[in-house]
Amino acid sequence: MAKQYDIPTIVTTCLAVAMSICYIIVPEAGKTIFLVFTAISWFIVAVCWLALKSTQYMHNMGGHEEEKKKLATSHGQQTVQLSSSELNHAKQELSADLGSLQSSLQDKDAEIGKLKAEIASLNTMVEIEKLRAEIANLKALAAKEASRKK
Repeated sequence: MAKQYDIPTIVTTCLAVAMSICYIIVPEAGKTIFLVFTAISWFIVAVCWLALKSTQYMHNMGGHEEEKKKLATSHGQQTVQLSSSELNHAKQELSADLGSLQSSLQDKDAEIGKLKAEIASLNTMVEIEKLRAEIANLKALAAKEASRKK
């Protein structure tokens, strides 16, 4: 019994045989057209036959099918039955982890606040130093002006 992918090869082979028979039967005036049709139909038979062999080769490689089945079954949901005490224990562990994360987050927030205050004070100090430098420059210019006027 032929498999489903054998049918195109069988049909195109029958067509090519029919075209070959028609080429023999047809008078000389129509032989050119049937020669072209026969060549094309045998080319299609060759393409279908190659596709059939490729399909058979891919289906005969059993390792790929087993891997596909393993992958399909391993991605399914896994159900685990836990008792209520195990669930409570897991909940307590997760709550403890959550509490430690929240406390470390609060510590980090406090640290960020301190750093922002330090940055603000540093900005103020930089502004003060700029003002001192400007005052020193102005004093130097004033001293030069005073010495020129004398």
